[in-house]
Amino acid sequence: MLYTLYLKGDIFPSSNPNSNNPTEQIATSLKMAPSTLPAMKTNPKFIFFSDFDGTITTRDSNDFLTDNLGYGEKLRKQGNQDVLHERMSFRDSFQGMMDSVKTPYDKCIQTLVENIKLDPHFKEFYDWARQNNIPVVILSSGMVPIIRGLLVHLLGPVGEEIEIVSNDVAPRDGKSINEEGGWQIIFHDDSHFGHDKSLEIRPYQQLPDSERPVMFYAGDGVSDLSAAKETDLLFAKKHHDLVTYCVKQDVPFTEFEDWSSILATVKKIAAGETDVKKVAAEGHEAFKKENSKN
Repeated sequence: MLYTLYLKGDIFPSSNPNSNNPTEQIATSLKMAPSTLPAMKTNPKFIFFSDFDGTITTRDSNDFLTDNLGYGEKLRKQGNQDVLHERMSFRDSFQGMMDSVKTPYDKCIQTLVENIKLDPHFKEFYDWARQNNIPVVILSSGMVPIIRGLLVHLLGPVGEEIEIVSNDVAPRDGKSINEEGGWQIIFHDDSHFGHDKSLEIRPYQQLPDSERPVMFYAGDGVSDLSAAKETDLLFAKKHHDLVTYCVKQDVPFTEFEDWSSILATVKKIAAGETDVKKVAAEGHEAFKKENSKN
């Protein structure tokens, strides 16, 4: 079956395999030439970074596993609130979620393939982005084998092309990944996020102005906190935790409900009909106006 193709995490190396130290990763990243940054291969004017679960998909695959095969929705939501209000690190919360899932990994992927769907407008966005030299880079706190398996299942062969930077998975000592209680999450780095998404974005920020592309990010939840301030325009999913964080931290953002509005906005920016600062300002005003009525 399709999902069995994506169980070997070691075929998806991290972007900085020689160090697990975030400080060293940043130092290494800032020295990288444009040609070594994967998304700069075609010298794009725009790059779109995105969360995966609950942003590109309509449901969060990790939440689905936890709610249905792990310790349940109540404990998961409490963990999210603890992270949002800085009572717990995302890494510790997510570790608890994944450790609570004992189902063999291949069965986890099969369950997700049967239940997780794409945002209905993402494929249209991705097709347009490919045609217009706008790389899409997935920055996820999930696990590469699951994300790749879902992308190929939902998008077909083009799902192999999308760059993924994420956590990985490995067997527990003396066990197989596909037996009960046999797998564990392997975090991307040593940060309290587990995967500090800002580490992937900052090297692009440091490019000379003549080479630096305009950067977008789309996300929905607590796993996106490290990336929220890093790009030129943040799309935050309406009624989700990332919006709460952005309001609390005064981070500029524009809300989205699905990828149709993201596509419309990015098209206008790419055509020069508006710019990221204007969109962010308008998004902030729209949010304040809507919430002043409540």
